Amino acid sequence: MTIRNWVKFFLRAMAIGGGITAIVGLIVRWNFFFGYIQAGEIWQFTGAFLWMIFLGFTMSVVAQMGFFAYLTVHQFGVNMFRTLTLWNWVQMLIIAVVLFDLVVFRFKLSEASSGQTFLYIFLLISLVVVSAVTAYFKAQWTKKHALISALFFMIVITTLEWLPALMVQSGNRDEWVAILLFPLLAVNAFQLLVLPKYNRQSDIDKAELDKRRSERKKVKQQKPAKAK
Repeated sequence: MTIRNWVKFFLRAMAIGGGITAIVGLIVRWNFFFGYIQAGEIWQFTGAFLWMIFLGFTMSVVAQMGFFAYLTVHQFGVNMFRTLTLWNWVQMLIIAVVLFDLVVFRFKLSEASSGQTFLYIFLLISLVVVSAVTAYFKAQWTKKHALISALFFMIVITTLEWLPALMVQSGNRDEWVAILLFPLLAVNAFQLLVLPKYNRQSDIDKAELDKRRSERKKVKQQKPAKAK
C-alpha cells in the first residue's frame, strides 16, 4: 500500500471510530450528558463529547494495530500448520474457546442481575452477528476460504482489543463495556472489507507512477539526440 492510500485508510478508520464512539457514548451515558444540558453547562457538555470522540480515535488506533498484528499471525499460522484447512480448524477451535471464556469468565452471567444479563447477551449477539455478516461479505467479495479467517479476526481479535474494558471492576464498568465494543466492531469490519480496495488502488497508483517515470526517462533520452 502506498503512503497516500495508507493515510486515507488510517484517517477514515479514525473517523469511524470517533463517530461511533461519540454516538454510542451519548446514548449509553445519556444521563451523564443530559445533566450538563439541564444545568446549561454547554462547554462541559462539549468537552465531554469531544473526549468521547478522542476515545474513539484511540480505539481506532488499537483496532488498526490489532488488524496488522493479525495479518502476521495469520501468515504464521498458515506456515506452521502447513495447510489452510488445518489452520481454519484451529481458528474455529480458538473462536469456540474465546466465546466460552466471554460467557463464563468475563460476562459472569450467573452473578449478574437481570439487567446486566440482558446487556451482556445483547453485546454477545452483536459481536457474533456483526462478525458473521462481515465474514460473509468478506468471503463473497474475495474468496470463500476467507470466511473462517474473517470470523476469527472479528471475534477473537476484537475480543482481545475489548478485554481491557471487560477487566475493569469500577461501578460504571457496564457502560464502558457497551461503549467500547461498537467502535472496535465498526473499525475492524471497515478494515477487513475495505483494505483490498486500497491495495488495488495502490497497485494502480504504482503502475501510473512507473509509467510517468518511464515517459520522463524517454524524454530525457530523446533530448540529447535532438541536440546533436
